[in-house]
Amino acid sequence: SKLKELLIHRTYHLGTDDLGRDYLSRLIVGVRVSFAVGFVAVFIALLIGIPVGAVAGYYQQHPPVIHLGKRRWKLPADGFIMWTMSVVWAIPTLLLVFPVVYAFGQQFYTIFIAVGITMWVDIARVVRGQVMQVRELEFIEATRSFGYGKMRTILLHILPNITGPVIVITAANFAYAILTESGLSFLGIGVQPPAPSWGLMISKYKDNLITDPYLALLPGAAITLLVLAFFLVGNGLRDAMDIRMQES
Repeated sequence: SKLKELLIHRTYHLGTDDLGRDYLSRLIVGVRVSFAVGFVAVFIALLIGIPVGAVAGYYQQHPPVIHLGKRRWKLPADGFIMWTMSVVWAIPTLLLVFPVVYAFGQQFYTIFIAVGITMWVDIARVVRGQVMQVRELEFIEATRSFGYGKMRTILLHILPNITGPVIVITAANFAYAILTESGLSFLGIGVQPPAPSWGLMISKYKDNLITDPYLALLPGAAITLLVLAFFLVGNGLRDAMDIRMQES
């Protein structure tokens, strides 16, 4: 009886892994890694994409002028930014990530930087297109007639009116960030053990599909459901912010 009192009874609803760790707990904690990478990577993408897209869109027809003595130089800001975005867009995501991981090492924060710098182009393109539309509206012309500076016009009058499309693309980029992090962890260059990353769990147990298929299928199903959820949120936000659909 005394021996029974010393025994500890535990229930593992999904069993344990090869090291005796509760698999359900690791599956749940894996959400934290995905959300952390998603939030920070999207924040980095917004931090780069919004200013770049705003400058490209606002100066699309009126490039900034630099005065050097008696000479005036027009900077083709939009052309240079669009060329840069096209180059970054043409490079596959993994090829952009590898140099970052090689430069900073396989640290946890490296994944944030690597994923973030691959998504700013999408945001910059959306912001550029929206700024080009809002820039031609009458109230923006009124700010110019009042003598407001260009930076004040962009920050206080243009950017607040393009938040809808930016929120929609942000939700989609969150889903892409989760997929990218899972892919990097699957390849072994993302989150390192013992962190419970879903991609790392799939990579570790992919050889057990015949004997214990749930070890690899459950993390894959979790990634699928989370990505689908963010895509549905993005579509819902797009429909909610579309004035034409509300009128119909």
